[in-house]
Amino acid sequence: MTYNRDIFARAELLLGEEQMTAIASRRVILFGVGGVGSWCAETLVRSGIHHLTIVDGDVVATSNINRQLPATTATIGLPKVTVLRERLLQINPEAQIEAICGRYNAETAESFHLGQYDYVIDAIDSLKDKALLILNATSLSGIQLFSSMGAARKFDPQQIKIADFRKVTGDPLARTLRHHFKHIGQFPERKFLCVYSEEILPNQQPSAATPEPRANGTLAHITAIFGNMLAYMVLQSITQPDE
Repeated sequence: MTYNRDIFARAELLLGEEQMTAIASRRVILFGVGGVGSWCAETLVRSGIHHLTIVDGDVVATSNINRQLPATTATIGLPKVTVLRERLLQINPEAQIEAICGRYNAETAESFHLGQYDYVIDAIDSLKDKALLILNATSLSGIQLFSSMGAARKFDPQQIKIADFRKVTGDPLARTLRHHFKHIGQFPERKFLCVYSEEILPNQQPSAATPEPRANGTLAHITAIFGNMLAYMVLQSITQPDE
């Protein structure tokens, strides 16, 4: 696999030709391109990932604009994966970007053929769908899974960490996932790394004009860092596999 040396000249200066060729050859599938996943996708493509499949069934909403890369006033109502694919191809027209407007769940899981990828990235919000992806991805040999825990109700980027799922502390989503696995009597078959933060801030009272009692407050600098940490884990695994 070759790569465009004009686009990736600065990356090549840091990583070298061999590593850039390795990055371009890997196949990645990313589930969820909202606040976390969208930034992850962009960084992967800007770093030389050539084969990327993005999966999300949602359309852009006004409430996404403050934190999601595909969301602007011009893209409201459009499928997130469609908007993001167009942007990614503007970054690297030679990339192979597959956009799937759909969800990973019990009905669709088999259609994704996870075994054909080198990396599976989980940026899913839905608990059951997230748990299913984790169980299925860790049951397959030859692929690596990286997962995002909750990025909402956080402000301090210095508290964002990477750890093995079993060692994640202070994160409500990780705790709920563990309870879910225990409840169904199934557990991840292999270790996998997560990005998370122990910081939990209270939601402020929503204004009368825009009440969202079920929503959590989120800011772009946090979701972007979560996404970039996921991208870093992929790049680190390719370029420094023994670390």
